[in-house]
Amino acid sequence: MVARTGKTAGGRSLLVELTYVVAIARHRNFRKAGLELGISASGLSHALKGLETRLGVRLVNRTNRSVTLTAAGQELCDAIGKPFESIDRAVEDLNRFRDAPRGRVRLNVVADAAPLLVGPVMGVFTDRYPEIEVDVVVSNRMLDVVGEGFDAGIRYGGTVPENMITQRLSADTRWVVAGAPSYLDRFGIPVVPADLAVHRCLGVRLGNDRIYDWEFKGSEGEFSVRVTSRITADDTRATLTMACAGAGLLYGPEGAVKPYVERGDLRLVLTDWATTGPGYHLYYSSRRQLPPGIRLLADLIRELRPLGL
Repeated sequence: MVARTGKTAGGRSLLVELTYVVAIARHRNFRKAGLELGISASGLSHALKGLETRLGVRLVNRTNRSVTLTAAGQELCDAIGKPFESIDRAVEDLNRFRDAPRGRVRLNVVADAAPLLVGPVMGVFTDRYPEIEVDVVVSNRMLDVVGEGFDAGIRYGGTVPENMITQRLSADTRWVVAGAPSYLDRFGIPVVPADLAVHRCLGVRLGNDRIYDWEFKGSEGEFSVRVTSRITADDTRATLTMACAGAGLLYGPEGAVKPYVERGDLRLVLTDWATTGPGYHLYYSSRRQLPPGIRLLADLIRELRPLGL
């Protein structure tokens, strides 16, 4: 939200306080609304109480479990919500007239994309746009990017939530199986995916806590194999370290595995069966305008193409 002017009798900006009400209505949560506004939940609650006292009307019902609007609060938000959105869009559009775009954006990024896609472009980004602050939060957890106060997210295309606007940022991802030379010398090299039944496999835990079935492509199309895993992890970097130590075979995106193969720490197996899946996509709510900082970052990723496009 942008700062507004206009003072109440108590000296506090009335329009700023009204943005607080709109954010609380959107998130139904003081912590999440505070993240969007850049203030603490307690500070937001205190400001709301002050506004309600001066207006003489309760706007929000608060319990330990829920935050809901009163009838008066709902009527107020219905009246002011769209005008405030128009003001936000108008102020954000002013970035087009600045020589140096500025502002702060929050981006939620799936773990594999952070070092492979976002990290490689940030040096150029900070040189080009020194007045834009980027807060990158890395997580494989499936979450509501809007509800958690993010401007956008980056995930594999097949995992983007519905009702979101998406932009492709990379080529499709090739998924490979690899193991350390010491492991392969000890336990042998799998020739077909069915051989994985007698191998030590490092399980892949997804953001929804489900264990991922390894996917392959054969003469009859794509299929999946449910591997038995004594060790599971939700982070490819951790799995790579385990695989290099000989703990078992890993399954992961080729871009993450490639440097380890080139150094000789890992060897690819089952390459004839490797399949590809949707690449990384930027996604954001259709109900909110994409901040210029996110748009510029997406444009730069597509320009530099760290994972192809």
